[in-house]
Amino acid sequence: MNQTKINDFNEIITGRRSIRNYDPSVKISREEMTEILKDATLAPSSVNLQPWRFVVIDSPEGKETLTPLAKFNQTQVKTSSAVIAVFVDMNSLDYADEIYNKAVDEGYMPAEVRDRQLPAIKGLLDTMPVDQFREMNLIDAGLVSMQLMLAARAHGYDTNPIGGYEKDQIAEAYGMDKGRYYPVMLISIGKAADEGYKSVRLPVESITEWK
Repeated sequence: MNQTKINDFNEIITGRRSIRNYDPSVKISREEMTEILKDATLAPSSVNLQPWRFVVIDSPEGKETLTPLAKFNQTQVKTSSAVIAVFVDMNSLDYADEIYNKAVDEGYMPAEVRDRQLPAIKGLLDTMPVDQFREMNLIDAGLVSMQLMLAARAHGYDTNPIGGYEKDQIAEAYGMDKGRYYPVMLISIGKAADEGYKSVRLPVESITEWK
């Protein structure tokens, strides 16, 4: 297990870089990757449906499958410890009972609140247009993806979000139902082989209005 966790939140934020070249000798154990994903899934989601799903591509065979689908990101695929494919599950409402029942069992929610909220949530989402439901899920997936990158940084690893890949092929390439699982992004993760580059941000004054 990696022992170089970063505890300073400011360093986690300001020290993050989008890394494209990793040390290929560094492997992340599935135990530690599970910890990182667990931390990531503490991100908020609409009505707590947690629509995100992950495929951790860390084997030679898995990366070989990914290579032709991420043609412009070969260095990340080849040198990273893993590439995490983030999807949203368009059937996430199927998990509502499980989630809310567990919340009651754990003492986080009174049963009467569950019994009032669940029918309302199901009624709303069952009639929501598919595009609107997908957009809601994509917002949630963006939240979990950013939290995943920060969790990786806290564990001493580096990441790079990747949007340029064959999104229309990736679900089927890994044996997933293309109609159910909608691709969001790839996130490469590993130990940086170089420091990466700082990037410029617009000043808060130019992007914020106060009312």
